[in-house]
Amino acid sequence: MAEKLEPAKVLYCGVCSLPAEYCEFGPDFARCKPWLIDNAPDLYPDLLKEANEKGVDNVSDKLQAVGISGADGAATSSSQTGGTSKKEEVKRLPGGKVKKKERQEVIIEKVVRNKRKCITIVKGLEGFGIKLSDASKKLGKKFATGASVVKGPTEKEQIDVQGDIIYDIVEFITDTWPDVPERSIFFIEDGKKVQAG
Repeated sequence: MAEKLEPAKVLYCGVCSLPAEYCEFGPDFARCKPWLIDNAPDLYPDLLKEANEKGVDNVSDKLQAVGISGADGAATSSSQTGGTSKKEEVKRLPGGKVKKKERQEVIIEKVVRNKRKCITIVKGLEGFGIKLSDASKKLGKKFATGASVVKGPTEKEQIDVQGDIIYDIVEFITDTWPDVPERSIFFIEDGKKVQAG
């Protein structure tokens, strides 16, 4: 008779929830290292050596911070606390990516459809605290065209204005909403971002 096979026992990482063998390919291996050193030292022997070397350095740093080695200890302890607060300020997204702060800018783009009809797209007005529905009404009245608020390809709302008013719209935006500086208005021409003005 054939032997019954036992299921394989897999150790999963407590940080990234991948099997411990695959942590190095995960989103943030640096965060997994302490867990791996404690729970799976045989999988990554290099980490254990590295941790032992750093451990010796950490002990000497702690002794200096306590003040055993002299006056330099106060300076090292203050620099160590400053370094940890900067790491906490960085916001991480799933997958280990760092979130960048969005710049406030208005992007104006002209899209041609059916070789004759033009649509002017205005993106980014909501970053300056402007209600897009009110802005689309004002743009429609000023230029005597249809204007509507629609969701763009990035799921952000934008204003579509019928007609080629790409160069006239900059002056109207800066006059109507003084909070929007002209240096933060950009055109997209031939796939390149060009500053207005």
